[in-house]
Formats: sequence, structure tokens, C-alpha cells
Amino acid sequence: MRQMILTLAAIPILLVAAPARAENPEHLQQLLSTGSCQSCDLTNADLSGTHLIGADLREADLSGASLVNSNLEGADLEGANLSQANLTGAFLTNANFSYANLNNTDLTNATMFHALVEGASIQNVDLTNAQILGTDISVGGD
Repeated sequence: MRQMILTLAAIPILLVAAPARAENPEHLQQLLSTGSCQSCDLTNADLSGTHLIGADLREADLSGASLVNSNLEGADLEGANLSQANLTGAFLTNANFSYANLNNTDLTNATMFHALVEGASIQNVDLTNAQILGTDISVGGD
């Protein structure tokens, strides 16, 4: 009985200690080895600090992903879902976000020069200290 109580008491600790991971491990490996992963499931993936220069991520699901301090220069994210992604400190120069979902994305300290955002959904984005040049994103507008 005592062992059962200890086991049951440990379950909430295990649930808290193990963060939810939803990305498809095969898709993550494909991206990291080839730089291309169209329509991949990278939900909640930890891609912090990765060099994804010129990566093909069209239609990929990166919702909730951590891309902190990642280099996405020239990456193609057309139609990608980046809702609630963390792009703090990311380098996004010449990236293509056309028709992407950037709602509730954290772009704090990000560098976004000459990025394409035509048709993108950009609501409730955190642009604190972001450097934006030649990109059609503005504070307070659609």
C-alpha cells in the first residue's frame, strides 16, 4: 500500500517534469540533415540556435516552436504556421513569410530585413526591440 501511495504521489511530478513534445522526430531529423521539410510537423520543436539558412519550410507547422537565436536568413516559410512560436533574437533577413500565420509570435530582439510578409496573418506579435527594415510590418496595424 505504501509503495502504491508513493507511486501515485510521483505521477504529478513526472507530468510536470516532462514538457509536452509534439514534433514528428523524423521530420525534425529531415530538417536538420537536409535543410528542407515542406509540410512537416514541427509543433513545439526546440530549434533554438539552429542555422536554417535558406531552409525550405513551406507549409510547415512550427506552432509553439522555439527558434530563439536561430538563423533563418533566406528561409522559405510560405504558408507556414508559426503561431505562438518564439523567435526571440532570430535572424530573419530575406526570409519569406508570405501567407504564413505569425499570430502571437514573439519577435523580441529579432532582425527582420527585407522579409516578405504578403498575405501573412500578423496579430498580437511582440516586436520589442526588434530591428525591422524593408518589411511590411508596423506597430498598431493589420
